[in-house]
Amino acid sequence: MTTLLPDTTTGAAVPAAASPHRELPARPSLRDTVHQTLAMAWRATKKMRRNPEQFFDVTLQPILFTAMFAYIFGGAISGSVADYLPLIIPGILAQTALTASMATGTQMREDMDKGVFDRFKSLPIARIAPLAGPMLADLIRYGTAATITIVVGLAMGYRPGGGFLGVLAGWALTIFAGWSLSWIFCWLGTVARSAQAVQGIGMMIMFPLTFLSNAFVPMDTLPGWLEAFVKVNPVSHVVTAVRDLMNNGDLTGQVGWALLGCTIVVAIFAPLAVRTYSRKM
Repeated sequence: MTTLLPDTTTGAAVPAAASPHRELPARPSLRDTVHQTLAMAWRATKKMRRNPEQFFDVTLQPILFTAMFAYIFGGAISGSVADYLPLIIPGILAQTALTASMATGTQMREDMDKGVFDRFKSLPIARIAPLAGPMLADLIRYGTAATITIVVGLAMGYRPGGGFLGVLAGWALTIFAGWSLSWIFCWLGTVARSAQAVQGIGMMIMFPLTFLSNAFVPMDTLPGWLEAFVKVNPVSHVVTAVRDLMNNGDLTGQVGWALLGCTIVVAIFAPLAVRTYSRKM
């Protein structure tokens, strides 16, 4: 807005001198983008603190699923609960990470429906910041779910052979896998018409990926056609990698494939999410 000042000689209004402050660049720099993303992440953490029910799925679900699957299927699949825990704990870790990432896309769509993101479009910020910020904050949720699952497993008698470092590596891989998968649901949040649609599509993705994997049963017990699908299922690679790290402390090729797969998912769906979001701005 141009400020008009009176001319002391003629009394006419003339434009004031230009402000000495420099104008914001058309494209935020990398440093600005990082600061803006962190600001959005801080906003998301404040929302979490004011709405603690957002932690229900990452606190109650790991406890229920770990106990339920271990005590119901432990004897039938592995002969005992103790023998089943090394198989099921990495599987529950992958399942809770996938479930938490699905909730990320649903909550983001809810914010868009409420008009929160409409306010961001008038701000000179990087387009990726409103998307990456909440997902960065959701690392807290992934970490909470993974930690509770491991603690419940230890309380039930799980004794990982990989030791502290192996468990820590498996924990970190689970969080990275959940964060990478969240970009898929972030993209769904930008293309779906409602939060219910994101949740419905997410359920159709989550159930085949988790239950048609090696998360709960060994692959060699499955029919041949199903075993072929399980072998290429990305969740199976993450589960196998977490098992290698936590149960044996081995840095196997499956760990590398899991990391590569998660990186490819981010490389594909992060630009797609930003592009779709920018088109709707």
